[in-house]
Amino acid sequence: MLRFEFRSVLLALFVVSMICFSACTKNNQTAPVNSATPAQSPVATSPATPGAANSPRAKLNVNTASGAELMSTIPDFSNRMVHEFEEYRPYRSIQVFRREIGKYVAPAVVAEYEKYIFVPIDINQADVPTLMQISGLDQSEAESLIAGRPYASPEAFLTKLSDRVSATELETARKYLNQP
Repeated sequence: MLRFEFRSVLLALFVVSMICFSACTKNNQTAPVNSATPAQSPVATSPATPGAANSPRAKLNVNTASGAELMSTIPDFSNRMVHEFEEYRPYRSIQVFRREIGKYVAPAVVAEYEKYIFVPIDINQADVPTLMQISGLDQSEAESLIAGRPYASPEAFLTKLSDRVSATELETARKYLNQP
């Protein structure tokens, strides 16, 4: 008899915990996400991966963003990931970012993070994937920009880039450049 009552209590606790879990999960999915303001970071329209379509949003410089900025901008971002992002700074290319953060999360999660961050672009050193963080720039255009190196100044690079992207994308790219 006691054994039957114990099972009933366990079953009731299980049902209540599942209801609570379901409610918590539902609340987390619909919770609003804070986004960075333009004063904190540039507005970007760059896809996280080539061919992916993203809506415009503010992106954070992965090398300078604070833990609080990362936490308030990237959905479901944890303190552990803040630590991992900071551990490998400075990132010199998006490929390095993908490799290092990919040690801790799946490639799909890394791609999701890229919707919220950018790796600063060194105009005379950046590889093709890093240049492709600039929305509107495809692989062949990035390769063409690399072939035109060295650039004497950021303005010289932006002048070349202006033939390949829109004015809005150009302004975003200006903010992505690694300025001395």
